[in-house]
Amino acid sequence: MKYLFTLAFVLLDVQPLLAQAIKPISPVPGPAQLRWQSLQMIAIVHFGLNTFTNQEWGYGDVSPDRFQPRHFDADQVVRAAKAAGIKGIILVAKHHDGFCLWPTKTTNYQIGASSWMNGKGDVVRAFADACRREGLAFGLYCSPWDRHSADYGTYRYVQLYREQWRELATQYGPLFECWFDGANGGSGYYGGARESRIIDRSHYYGWDTTWALIRRWQPGAVIFSDVGPDVRWVGNERGYAADSTWETFTPQSPDHRPPAPGHVLTRYSPYGTDRGKYWMPAECDVPLRPGWFYHPADEGKQKTPEQLWEIYVHSVGRGCDESGPGSYARRRARHPGCACAAYLRQVATAGFFPKPCQAGSAANFIGQSFIQHPGTDAFTYRRQRHDRLDHS
Repeated sequence: MKYLFTLAFVLLDVQPLLAQAIKPISPVPGPAQLRWQSLQMIAIVHFGLNTFTNQEWGYGDVSPDRFQPRHFDADQVVRAAKAAGIKGIILVAKHHDGFCLWPTKTTNYQIGASSWMNGKGDVVRAFADACRREGLAFGLYCSPWDRHSADYGTYRYVQLYREQWRELATQYGPLFECWFDGANGGSGYYGGARESRIIDRSHYYGWDTTWALIRRWQPGAVIFSDVGPDVRWVGNERGYAADSTWETFTPQSPDHRPPAPGHVLTRYSPYGTDRGKYWMPAECDVPLRPGWFYHPADEGKQKTPEQLWEIYVHSVGRGCDESGPGSYARRRARHPGCACAAYLRQVATAGFFPKPCQAGSAANFIGQSFIQHPGTDAFTYRRQRHDRLDHS
């Protein structure tokens, strides 16, 4: 035992040199991805015209003046989220109906066209400021599909959409996540045409160009979509990842065209890809009610704490490496997530992982539950919504 003890110290002493000499053998997470995973739980806020029309997917033909909040208080929403253990909020700035919650210059179908606050409202600003006051990360969702725009399906709309993202990414401070939905194309108002428009989801948006712009405007943000490039959709809205959820993923197209948001074989998304091409952890998104937007009929149908706990352990808790060194196994018997901290440190430098990590995926329920204190052998639990995780 004495020799093993001495050898361990030798290895620790030379570890910085080894880290410089050894190249990763697989994809490794970037700084933004590691920050994203450390958040563990985030909230996605759906609030717009659909809230006032009892719709889930608006058609794009409702008057902006229907948007009339009576007791809007972004600070109250953010404080409630923070009290629940939420570390970041993503606001749906524009859903498929095309209504924009900020005073954009790209369209009249926006909050400034409502008489609310005399046309001076800005819900994006309200949430961005509230998150900063409470110390929560702030991110944005802006739907690629726009059922209101007469230009949807033409290159003019792609330019308009990129300009909307430029406004959002340059006027509201740092973002931790930029969210791109896979729902693209179909029936809509389209400036009064009231027709169905089908687009080539692989090529229409020019995703490589669009995401390069996001990188320029928000270098610290992760980009989410069905195909990443930083974070992937888990492939369902139940909030469940697969039993073994790999952080690496190689998106696969259903045909000869390149994979893209809305054009990918999502049956592989819950699992990821063993030795996949990209580091692309899964985000598990699940509504607290039956739908994403508010509906009066959904009152009393919120998920129970027991249901939320089950979602937590089937998202963050999926894919455990149940073996590993004996010392980790013994420690894990007392603190079931400690192996994950070693895993996080390991993949961040060497890219080596024998199995998926216990707490390795998710964003409504994200990432590692346990963090190792730098330079020590101590692990602490992050407080969660359930007492079983409140240990130290």
